[in-house]
Formats: sequence, structure tokens, C-alpha cells
Amino acid sequence: KSTMGAPFVYATISAPENLSRLDEFREIQRQLADPRLLGAGNARVPARNRRDARTSNADENVRAPSDRKARALIARGKTIVLITCGIHSTEVGSTLSSTLIAHRLASSNEPEIQEILRNTIILLVPSLNPDGVDIVKNWYDKTLGTPYEGTEPPELYHKYVGHDNNRDWYAFTQVETQLTVDHLHNAWHPQVVHDIHQQGAFGSRLFLPPYMQPVEPNVPRKIIEGYTELGNWMAGEMRKAGFQGITTNSTYDAWTPARAYSHYHGGVRILSETASARIASPRTVKFEELSSREGYDPKKESENFGPVWRGGEWKLGDITNYMTTAAFQLMKHAAQNRERWLTRFYEIGKEAVRPRKDGELSGFVVKRNKNQEQVLAFFVRAFERAQIEFWSNDGPRKVLVGGRRLTTNDLFIPLQQPYGGFAKALLESQAYPNLKDKSGAPIPPYDVTAHTFSLLTGISVNRVYLLPKYVVERGRETDFPDIALSWRDGAPNEPPVAALYRSSVPSMDEGWTRWIFEWGPMTQGWSYASIGDKEIRSGELAKDKRGRRLLAIIIPDQSPNAILNGHRKGSMPEEYTGGLGEKGVKALREFVEAGGTLVCLNRASSFAIEQFKLPVKNVVDGLPRTDFYVPGSILRIELDTSHPVAKGMPKESIAWFENSPVFEVAGSAGILPAMSAQREQKDADNTSAVPVKIIAWYPRDKDPLLSGWLLGGDRLKGKAALVEVSYGKGRIILFGFRPQYRGQSLATYPLLFNAISGRN
Repeated sequence: KSTMGAPFVYATISAPENLSRLDEFREIQRQLADPRLLGAGNARVPARNRRDARTSNADENVRAPSDRKARALIARGKTIVLITCGIHSTEVGSTLSSTLIAHRLASSNEPEIQEILRNTIILLVPSLNPDGVDIVKNWYDKTLGTPYEGTEPPELYHKYVGHDNNRDWYAFTQVETQLTVDHLHNAWHPQVVHDIHQQGAFGSRLFLPPYMQPVEPNVPRKIIEGYTELGNWMAGEMRKAGFQGITTNSTYDAWTPARAYSHYHGGVRILSETASARIASPRTVKFEELSSREGYDPKKESENFGPVWRGGEWKLGDITNYMTTAAFQLMKHAAQNRERWLTRFYEIGKEAVRPRKDGELSGFVVKRNKNQEQVLAFFVRAFERAQIEFWSNDGPRKVLVGGRRLTTNDLFIPLQQPYGGFAKALLESQAYPNLKDKSGAPIPPYDVTAHTFSLLTGISVNRVYLLPKYVVERGRETDFPDIALSWRDGAPNEPPVAALYRSSVPSMDEGWTRWIFEWGPMTQGWSYASIGDKEIRSGELAKDKRGRRLLAIIIPDQSPNAILNGHRKGSMPEEYTGGLGEKGVKALREFVEAGGTLVCLNRASSFAIEQFKLPVKNVVDGLPRTDFYVPGSILRIELDTSHPVAKGMPKESIAWFENSPVFEVAGSAGILPAMSAQREQKDADNTSAVPVKIIAWYPRDKDPLLSGWLLGGDRLKGKAALVEVSYGKGRIILFGFRPQYRGQSLATYPLLFNAISGRN
């Protein structure tokens, strides 16, 4: 079932004789995915990867020469192709294309289709987000024939995370991600994953790999070779067939594992992005409206773009035509090159399990802290879902690292395992290349630049290099209990609630915050209330709808304009326009003055600074990218741990910086722990002394960058990242970062919980 209880389905499509032998083909895939089962790597095979001798010849495989055994398996195996559709639910063409793909595969007697069915096993997911299909369809039907036809719904099209459901492929927070990884990726180990998407209306008609630079350095070379070969071949075949406006090696990179689980699990990911219409309604695009994206100009033919599309009407049928044609070209290549795909897959695994050389990075030691058991459980569960092996010393065998015994509490992650590269990508800091265009401006990444999971969760990890006479003996695999969920709703004696602002302009950060309160680890037993523009404008903020006293209101990350003004008049039905407006700001001011706490996250802090006329300045506001640029990175902060908001935190932590403000208190010469600045605030309603306390700041004498990309870092040094402003009887807490970033930054969850829990 999906998050909201809808059926989550996939179809297995192949020739009848293959469908009758699926267990056999899954077993072939399992052995090719882990060449240690065939004797490669001289490594012990984990118990969980073995099979009872009555159902498998795994013991024989361990003793047999790996390449000879692999060749025999490859001769019998089939190329496994996973086709996923509809993760972003406004991209309706892919879900509809899945039906067209399935129908042709199931009904056609064409020789080309019969070859695909004989040589491949197709796993077809019509929607990775079934809930979103209903959300978008219901809104489309409601607005069909009105001025709002073709608009996006006024709610996230995934209950919690909206578009970010395609940024969850290493933390695995969402149900749909877990189902796909557990039942498809890990069960079948596909050689090719075709992820069907849509993009904006005014660029190319279709993007296919290869991806533009940079490529994350732990993506295996043979994966890069595979997606380059396949993507270029698909584009070439479609151009021969008369399709226009196709680009490769542009727009999309292959940097973050948050979007590409298969790249670290032996499978090539072919992302296709087809131009969109207005949901399901046609759109007319004039040639002069076409606009460039990174790496190509849609008005000019070039090495990686063409033939030129001259514009015109673009319909849902055009979208599905491009999508289905691309999918059948992909399946054709997978079928005609079956042995090549299986051989490449085996060789990727064989390289992963090879013995490491002296001086080479061998693995990581994860330090186990008794005060972090819940966080560590979240961390370990994510890695175990990705089939990463941990060794520990609480079994009969002991793990020796560099000739020294691993302590009982610590865990060891060896890189000599099939998916060790995935662990390495998540445990080492990222150094995103300093890419600039001819003008000297930074070339933006497609998504964020940092994904160091150990930093985000606050788990201490040390590198281990192979030393002469190095010995590693297996310990027992870890056995962590399920993470306890402590969220309660309507429980007796519950603490006063926090209200979470839910704008009429959907905010993914708001959705992530809801998920954290309802399902995330480390929740503090807090119930919460959602509160919208109308409720705030009404001015009745002392209690929620159930009569419970509101202690705090949280405004998640969102642009100040979206918070204040919402959808503009005429762009959406009247009930969804207007934002907080002046009435909402006045109500928030009265709530704080009466003793409430207003917590603003990231860009929402600029809203509070502007509307409450706070004596705090965002010192990077308006700076050009050539002077200051941080496109999603992990930065270092220092904390005043004597302040209640930083209670229980270490003196040094992290901040997820993305479109974030950097604070300077008016009139202050610098930032010091627990520093207060007294300034007069004057507005129409109030004149009083306003103390400002700096809770977190960027260090003066250290590089702020921990992972990712940072240009102009000196502008951060000594500036504030988290401040508290007293306002009337209440307070406003300004976060210059996202403390609950995509459900991943557990290291800074306590700052948010402390901020809403009161002064003590």
C-alpha cells in the first residue's frame, strides 16, 4: 500500500516460458550481483546471502572459478529492465505510457516485441506515487473547462514530500521508496532502469543520457559506459525515425545518489525527460519562446541537440509517443545485447568485491554512542536497506582493523562488498568541482551538492586504510531493533501543540516537517496542528481547533513573497490566493507579543525580518553568484550550548545551507557566544528594547565547508546562523538553515524540537 493506502503495483512482463521460471532467473541475478558467491574476491560470503543446499548450489559456487561459473549463468540469464513511471504526478504522460507499453508487449506478434519478451524480463511500475495520480486527476477534473485548467493542485502531490520523493533514494524515508527498493531493486538487481519523467515545456522535446558533468566519483566506470552507450543509441535511433528536439549530455547530471540508487547497485539508470503540456491539456509553443538550458540551445542544431523542433501545438499524445518510443528502443537494446548487459553487470560486482591493496581505503569504522542509539538505528536501517554489510564484535568472531581489535560498540563497513561504493559515497565528504562558465559565473548543479549521510545524522565515522599484514575477520552482522516512533496524537497529558503553517502555495519543507512529526525518528511526543492562511488571518491563534493552547507556530522554508502574498489573484481559484497578507502578519505579531514563539526556517526567516522589522540583516541577500554561492551544501556551525535551543547539542554541528540567509545583528561588530545586542525597534504598534541572542554562528577561523560546494566562504565567517529575538512577551527564532532537511539532518533535529518546546 502507498502512504495513503492506495494499491502499489507493478507488472512482470516476459515470454510465457520465462514467467514460468522467475525464481530461477532471480537466483541467477542474485549470484551475478554478488560475485563472492562464485568465488570472486576471496571474501567470506555473508550468511544472509547464502541459500540452503537443498535449493541452491551456493557452496559449489563459492569453490568454482568465478568467471567460468558467471559465463554459464550469463548464458542462461535474461536482461532485467525496470521501468518506473509517475514519481512526479503532474508528469501524467509516463503513467499513461505505462499502459501503452504493457498493452503492446502483451498483445503484439511483431518479431521485435517477441525478441524483447524472449531475452528480457520487464518490471513495469505504472506509478511510483499512486496517491499523486488521484490528487492531480481530481484537481484536473475540478478545473477542466475553467480558467485554471492545466494548473498544478494547491497541495503537495505526495502527501508529505511532493517532488522530493525522487530525492529519497539513500535515506529511504518514504513508503513508496521502501517498496520499490525492497521488492524490485533488491529482489531483481536490474541491469537497466528506465526512469520516465517530464520536464518544462520550453526546452528540448526529449532528454536522454549521457549526463552532463560532474558524475559522482563513486559511480563505477562501467555504469558510465553503459548509460552513455545506451542513451546515445536511443537518441540516434529516434532521430532516424524523425523525432525532433532531442538532447543528450545536457541539463541533468549524475552527481547525487539521492536520485540514482541503481548506479551504485550495478544498474544503468536511463533518465528520460519529455517536454510537458498543461497537465493533460494541449499547449501551443512558439519557436521564439524556446529557451536554452545548460548545455544546448533548442533553436540551434548542435552535436548534442537536434533536429530542431520549430514549435507548434504540443499534446499529451506527443508526450506518450516520445515516451513509448524511447522505452521500446531501450528494451530493444537490452534484448539484442543480453549477454553484454549481463557481463557488464557481473564485472561491476567483481570489481566491487576485489581484495584491497596495501595503503588503499578499506572501509569505515562507525562509532557507536549510547546517547545516539535511535539516530544510529535510523542510519543503520538505511544502509541495511541498501544491502550494505556491517560487521560488529558482539559475536563469536572478532573484527580486527589494522591488526587491532574493533571495540565492542563500534561497527565496521568494509568496502570489499558488492555495494561498498554506495557506502563510500554517503560516508565521505563531497568536493563538488568548481565549475564556471565563460563569464566566470558558477554553473549550477541540477540538484544539491552534498549527501554525506554521516554528517547529516551526526554519526562519527573514521576511514580505515589497508596496512601490511592487515587482517579482517567477520564479526556478527548487526541486529538493531526497529526504530520506535514516539509521535502521539490526542494522547492524555500531551504537551501544548505547535502549529505548522501550511501555505496555499505548497511547500515541500512543510511536508517534510509534517512527516517528521508523524513518522520521523527522534520526535518528542509532540502533537501538532496544521494552520493555513485563513486561520491565521482570522486572528484566533491562542488555541488550535481542538481547543489546545498553542505554544509555537512554525513557518517552514518558503520565499517571503509566497508566504505574504500566496498565489496572485486570477492564477488560482479565489480561496487559494492572497497568502497571509497584512491581517495574517498582524495576527502573528499579536501571537508573539502575547507570549507565543514564532519559529522561522531558512527563507521564512527573511519574511519575519521584513514584516516584524527585526534588527537582523541578511548579509548575503542580493549578492551575485560570482561573489557568493552555496547550492545545497553542509556547513560547519558553532553553538552556544548554554542556550535552551542548543540544549544537549555538541559545541560544533552542521547546517544544511540552500538558499539560506546569513545573519548579522544590527550594530554588532562580530559574533560571539551568547552575545546580545540591544536595539530599539520602532513600528506602528510598538517601541521597546529588543534583545537578540545568537545561538549558532559560522566559525571565524575554520573553513565553513564540510561537504559540497561553497563560493565566497569568507562572507560567512563569524556571522550568525541561528538567532533568538525577544518580541513583546514572546520570541522569534530565526533559522538560517533547514534543521530538518528532507528528513535526513537528524543532527539538527534537536534544535527544532528545543525551539518549539519552551524556554527551559
